[in-house]
Amino acid sequence: MRKIIFPTALVITLLFSLICCQKDKSLSIDNNLINGHPAWIMQGNIYEVNVRQYTPEGTLNAFAKNLDRLKAMGVETIWFMPINPISKLDRKGSLGSYYAVSDYTAINPEFGTMDDFKNIVKTIHEKGMKVIIDWVPNHTGADHRWLKQHPDFFVKDSTGKAAVAFDWADVRQLDFKNPVMQDSMIAAMKFWVKDTDIDGFRCDVAWNVPASFWQKSIPQLKKMKSIFMLAEGDSTYLPKSGFDAVYPWHMFKMMEKIAKGERPAFGLDSINKENETRYIKNTIQLYFTSNHDENSWNHADFGSFPNEVHAPFAVLTQTMKNSVPLIYSGQEEPTLRALKFFDKDPMTFKNLQREKFYTTLLNLRKRNSALSVNSSFKKVTVGDEKALYVYVRENGNKKILVILNLSSKEQSVTINEKSLLGKTHNVFKNKDEVLSSKEWKMKPWGYEIYEY
Repeated sequence: MRKIIFPTALVITLLFSLICCQKDKSLSIDNNLINGHPAWIMQGNIYEVNVRQYTPEGTLNAFAKNLDRLKAMGVETIWFMPINPISKLDRKGSLGSYYAVSDYTAINPEFGTMDDFKNIVKTIHEKGMKVIIDWVPNHTGADHRWLKQHPDFFVKDSTGKAAVAFDWADVRQLDFKNPVMQDSMIAAMKFWVKDTDIDGFRCDVAWNVPASFWQKSIPQLKKMKSIFMLAEGDSTYLPKSGFDAVYPWHMFKMMEKIAKGERPAFGLDSINKENETRYIKNTIQLYFTSNHDENSWNHADFGSFPNEVHAPFAVLTQTMKNSVPLIYSGQEEPTLRALKFFDKDPMTFKNLQREKFYTTLLNLRKRNSALSVNSSFKKVTVGDEKALYVYVRENGNKKILVILNLSSKEQSVTINEKSLLGKTHNVFKNKDEVLSSKEWKMKPWGYEIYEY
């Protein structure tokens, strides 16, 4: 016979649960979803923080002094590169790779303490922003505690030792055929959500972790909180396995070719068409002109999108279909060098020459739903499509026209589409204009955004 729980008992049970939750850790729950994604990311953006190089001190507390500036610039989500301790065995350089983790549930003492991190998360939330952390599930550092405590958690090489992941001598490959290892990894991820109240993860080398693990872990994490899951990778199985967003590597490589003059502007169309069948509907893509890998190893964006070439492609990352834009540490300065990866190499913030440019873009995205991930996208012809890339983003009564000259030559522009003529607001000039069908010239690598 089934036991009946009376209302009084039910109330007591619920109160007990609430008290327990408060005692453990009160999470800033926001379960609003749009197309299965956290609502806050749909018109959001991400700013990647390289804590080690951000300040001379290289600490979380030193970085925290920049939060008001970043908030004013329009940043909405802070992504911290790995904050875990770094293995000493087989360490590269003087300080090692952030991605050679020695303990999944601790803070790198180089950056500060766990209390420092909890405090900065709280401060970021108080400022109305979100926090995601870099997670390294594919491999550990060469002296991670699991190597001694759970040697069966690792893939073995021909000698029976823990195998090196790829050709990265400072890390060891985890074995995802081991269910106990999987559960231990999930428990470590839950720790950061529960104990520090973060809002999501950027998962390193997500493309080399089996779908079965993501299908097991992500639903458990999202039951705790409406977190944002970003995969480093563009494999089609990643969004199918629960990730909100992936890397747009095909588009990024096409952008680089266009910047070099190797492909026409309409080369972007082939990637958009490919993505329509490549990914499940509503997959978000993280658009960027630089990130930590591209900066350190491939000299982005100062090498791949140099000088004035940077601006139209940055506009593209902020306004393209299905995109959430990324800004890497120092791009607002800009920092025009490849930051060292394994040693101290602090950047400086003195001139902030691009800050106004990024502020304009970030605040436009924040206030105008036409740039939401789920807004429509339509190409428009206004001139030579080999050079000009033009499109309209629209959501309800909100509409934005983007005109980009992705070439080193001046281009003639003529807008004939009636729905685009008339009163508009020029975003970068910050003034109202009337668009007519009269021909006008756009300078090399020029860009304009019009709000309707």
